[in-house]
Order: sequence, then C-alpha cells, then structure tokens
Amino acid sequence: QVQLVESGGGLVQAGGSLRLSCAASGRTFSSLAMGWFRQAPGKEREFVASISWTGGITYYADSVKGRFTISRDNAKNTQYLQMNSLKPEDTAVYYCAAAYGTMKYRDIYDFDHWGQGTQVTVSS
Repeated sequence: QVQLVESGGGLVQAGGSLRLSCAASGRTFSSLAMGWFRQAPGKEREFVASISWTGGITYYADSVKGRFTISRDNAKNTQYLQMNSLKPEDTAVYYCAAAYGTMKYRDIYDFDHWGQGTQVTVSS
C-alpha cells in the first residue's frame, strides 16, 4: 500500500508561483512512477504531469508545458510540482498519484494510488 500526502497549495495572484509537494510512504518510492492531476469545480479530473521512477522521463499536458515542472527526490520519498506563470484557469484541487511501473503517461486509470488533494486558487 502507498500513502500520499500533498502540501503547498494556496491562494496566489495570476503570474505568481507555487510549489506543490507529495510525500510518499508505504512502498519503495523509487519503484513508483508518479504524476499530478487536477480537478476544477464541475469538471473531470485531468492529467497535469508525470515522471518516471528515476526522474529521467517527464511528460506534460499541453496546457502547462513550459510553465510547470515535475521533479522527484527519491532520497526524500517526495515528488514536486513547480508551477510558474499561474493563470486563473489553473485553479483546481491538485492530486498526487502513484503507479506501479517505470513510467506512466496521461491515463488516469494507470495510476493506483491517490492523495487527498490540495487546493490551488489563482486570482485574476
């Protein structure tokens, strides 16, 4: 079993930055592919970014490419999402996800474990 706990959400003005963290426990973190998803009110959960178990491969949704950076520190059992140039349309609950395997891409059903989510609100 894998437990995931997100932190770092909050309220920020458009153009600002936030860094989300996701601390993992319960299984060897370095054996998991990781990802971030988000869900805005009234919308389905959508893919944001994913990273391979070594951190060598990353993949982004077009809507965040060039603004967000996913990374991980296997020594700290933590993954991160650095979000720059935030826009009001980035407002959502952001979820950390973990998957068994070396790398997963955008399919929500590929991910086996989920955190509780952290709210990100971007004001205009």
